[in-house]
Amino acid sequence: MQLYSKNVGKTETIRHEGVVESIGSDSMTVRILQASACSSCSARQLCRSSESKEKLIDVRGHRPTLAVGDKVVLEGTVHQSRRASLLAYVVPLVVMLVCLFVGTKLAGEGIGALAALLSLALYYGVLFLLRDKIEGEFEFRISQKEQ
Repeated sequence: MQLYSKNVGKTETIRHEGVVESIGSDSMTVRILQASACSSCSARQLCRSSESKEKLIDVRGHRPTLAVGDKVVLEGTVHQSRRASLLAYVVPLVVMLVCLFVGTKLAGEGIGALAALLSLALYYGVLFLLRDKIEGEFEFRISQKEQ
């Protein structure tokens, strides 16, 4: 289950091999093995930095040709990946740092630190409330893996 990128027209895609875990009426759950770049290295057995994690991905849409246990390929765009990283890591870091510096300047270090932590809680709370809207912007294509 390997991550790789290919160029389809002008859109770069990221592909993961996975296995269908469950199928609902309007979505399915696919288990993928997300491996670090080290997973293909021949010295990975000797190195402590190599890691991999299993992830469950929900894919909207019903595909009657797929069944639980089928091997599939999930495909998304690099643009989606960058946008997800921006929302999950970059924006909250900037929000936290701004609140930390402003809070420290206005009321001291303790208040600055508290403001930074509260800003993160508020940011992720807003993301949670907007999850349905945001989810519509991230779509995976799924196809059965060729044997």
